[in-house]
Amino acid sequence: MLLERPAARRLVAEAENALPDVVREVIAICQIPAPTFHEEERAAYVQRRMSEFGLREVYRDGIGNVIGRLRGTGKGPNLLLAAHLDTVFPPGTDVTVKNEGEILRAPGVGDNSASVAILLHAARLLVEADVSLAGDVIFVATCGEEGLGNLEGMRAVVRALEQEIDYVVALDGSLGGMVREGVGSRRFRLVVTTSGGHSWGSFGAPSAIHSLARMIARISELRVPIHPKTTYNVGLISGGTSVNTIAARAEAVIDLRSLDRTELIRLEERVQRIIRAVERETGVRATLELLGDRPIGSIPDEHPLCNLVRAVHRDLGLQTRSYPSSTDGNVPLSIGIPAVTVGVTLGGNGHRLDEYIYTSPLAKGLAQVLLLVLGVQELPLRAR
Repeated sequence: MLLERPAARRLVAEAENALPDVVREVIAICQIPAPTFHEEERAAYVQRRMSEFGLREVYRDGIGNVIGRLRGTGKGPNLLLAAHLDTVFPPGTDVTVKNEGEILRAPGVGDNSASVAILLHAARLLVEADVSLAGDVIFVATCGEEGLGNLEGMRAVVRALEQEIDYVVALDGSLGGMVREGVGSRRFRLVVTTSGGHSWGSFGAPSAIHSLARMIARISELRVPIHPKTTYNVGLISGGTSVNTIAARAEAVIDLRSLDRTELIRLEERVQRIIRAVERETGVRATLELLGDRPIGSIPDEHPLCNLVRAVHRDLGLQTRSYPSSTDGNVPLSIGIPAVTVGVTLGGNGHRLDEYIYTSPLAKGLAQVLLLVLGVQELPLRAR
């Protein structure tokens, strides 16, 4: 048990004492807007806090990630500890936090302001405790994790540091959760065009909207496997100019997902065949633009990193819930770097304006991260 060690017990006690500071940090971070592709202001705040908390070599890379490092002795594995900066909410969203005692409520307060706050205060406590580490801990606040950000921040970090990284722990989701399987996805903008015309005078001419609707209807009838889980969704549609105009243009955004690369490719091919068939039947033109491509990857359930997460959870009285998801962890997993994603608190209504978190579990979430940092020091180096 990690908690048998004095350094671990001391850090867990410090995590409990740090709760008021962590809550204030969550509020401060959440109230800095950070829509995907517009994370600059929040990144500047995090960069300043990393420096104030004693991390070294703190900088922002060309993508906008904030990176700081806690140096080890060079005798053990290097850990990349990450939390994404961006939120799903558009510019102009009111991100004022409502402090309701045990509950904080605001858009993005849990996803992912709480994780960024824990990332910062884990660094602070490790520096203040002057913990001796065998390997480096690289703290990264990533950009572009949500939606069409396409994990661009984590992609850039892993490209730059691939040869240094032995393990990755991403902070996201719910406390007690563990993601070791990255759900892959392919996202497309489907654009249908034709000549259009007047709804009366040109009746019978091809309609972009009618043809797009036919494509969507056929996609919705596709049968996909339950195991490995494979899904599709048309999440956005738009088009047309007026009620009495045959639409000359219409578009939809399509999301295809699977835990298996072969099934994901097969699903994409089936969607393509539907689009081409309707194109021929109706005389419209259709194009597919790739908007996002999230890689697939996983580690076995018995991997040492997974066993470490479960051991830390047992020490803290948490029940580990393992489930697949799409997170920053997809990127390292896809190229063979062991990675897990864990949550730091409990809450609900993610990606909604009334999102909320409970504050007291943050202390345990912080303790979890500190124990994972200590535990990784004893894992074997990654084979390169």
